[in-house]
Amino acid sequence: MAEVTAQARIEAPAAKVWERLTDFDSYGEWNATHTAFPKGGPESLEVGAGYEENMKLMGFPAEVAWTVRELEPGRLLDIEGKGPMGVSLGMRYALTPDGGATAVRIDGMFTGAAVSLMAGKLKDSASAALNESLRRLAGLVA
Repeated sequence: MAEVTAQARIEAPAAKVWERLTDFDSYGEWNATHTAFPKGGPESLEVGAGYEENMKLMGFPAEVAWTVRELEPGRLLDIEGKGPMGVSLGMRYALTPDGGATAVRIDGMFTGAAVSLMAGKLKDSASAALNESLRRLAGLVA
């Protein structure tokens, strides 16, 4: 298993951050691992909704089938995914209002036999991508 966390204080209200975070038409503008939604993003953002995403992890293309696991509009988006080679992924985006700003935390988890072979590299790559994603997100909403 490989677990990663990234967090940042973004100088924008939580509602504005959430709006950008869940605007799947512009997902690639801030998400550093995203390359495309082959069938479009989720039609509706609700628990149980599914969608497919093409990503780049550690420099390699990956297709992931995501399902929304938990949702609190404006505060929390938790998704689980199935990727190539039996890899399971989990991503949790949590927003906490902080005055006129927002504390954003992203937790990622990767499991599966292939993960154990490359856990160290995967942690480094995913951490860098999550931190870059937060930097880009902040630039779009601040």
